[in-house]
Amino acid sequence: MNKNIQTEIDASYLYKKLAEQEADATIASVYHQMSDIEKSHAVAFAAKQKISIDELMKPSWRAKILNRIGKIFGYDYVLGSLMDTEKSLATAIISTKQKQQKAISGTETTHVKILQTILEKQKDTAGNHLAKFERQHRSVGGNAIRAAVLGGNDGLVSNFSLVMGIAGATAGGDTVLLTGLAGLLAGALSMALGEWISVKSSQELYENQMQIEMEELEANPEGEKKELALIYMAKGIPEEQALQMASDIMKDTAHAHEILVKEELGINAEELKGSAMEAAVYSFILFSVGAIIPVLPFMFLSGVPAILISVGASAAGLFLIGAAITLFTGKNVWYSGFRQVFFGLAAAAITFGIGKLIGVSVAG
Repeated sequence: MNKNIQTEIDASYLYKKLAEQEADATIASVYHQMSDIEKSHAVAFAAKQKISIDELMKPSWRAKILNRIGKIFGYDYVLGSLMDTEKSLATAIISTKQKQQKAISGTETTHVKILQTILEKQKDTAGNHLAKFERQHRSVGGNAIRAAVLGGNDGLVSNFSLVMGIAGATAGGDTVLLTGLAGLLAGALSMALGEWISVKSSQELYENQMQIEMEELEANPEGEKKELALIYMAKGIPEEQALQMASDIMKDTAHAHEILVKEELGINAEELKGSAMEAAVYSFILFSVGAIIPVLPFMFLSGVPAILISVGASAAGLFLIGAAITLFTGKNVWYSGFRQVFFGLAAAAITFGIGKLIGVSVAG
């Protein structure tokens, strides 16, 4: 079956699953409509390629796994992956049209925008429904899945290379275990500290900008009102209406600050509530999970048997990581899995060879 058709089928299936678990009737309606849109795309593609409609609406293993992840960890993960897919598809379509010198109609944009449009057109949709949906989209867990996979990959590849380097130098002696555990701990702590600093520094930067904005609001409310009106005018709102909107907003200082922070600074206060320590702990755990794989065989064996088992276990881990990446890239599992294995083994082979040369040189 054509890949484009399968992509549409999977999206229709996942949007339907999102609708089934959504408690808010309006949001559920949006997901149902998105499912219908994706189904209509699949039907159109099938008709064009003369494929029987009876073959449609059979989700792939990838879609089924994402649904399973949603059941276990929450469907925000599914929405995150869907939105990433929609963005990638839209970018690819626009790029293809530009290369072919075809006009960009505007229909190529992401389904996030389509979802927002559907919400706005719902007769019974209040402003808080749209705000709720936007918060859901910004906090979706697709990035969390990606972070988990990439964190494990970093740990596995880096420590696998380190372990093989020492194994090459010592022929798989006892030193490998100690070095591997040290590499795991050092790498995991480094990742955790880096993540903590990244999140904390971003929060502190934004908090400082927000504080400055509050001081400007208190010291010069008239100037801030004019700035807000100019922002609305830049969006195409008529001057008189923009000035009235700014005046209404400025009546509530806290609300005015929130709007100015969002419109002028582009900061979403909700995103500042994430815990830097929690991010650090997750980074430590995810890196450690990958990094322990090449070390485990040396806890029970040594020499060539330990090296071979470590290589085999690491190759299996690399393949699984490559396969997991396809959950949000949509690429072929075998291609992605074996590509990951190839690069991981290549890196390990290089360090093993260097370690061997150093070992021979020291021994000589």
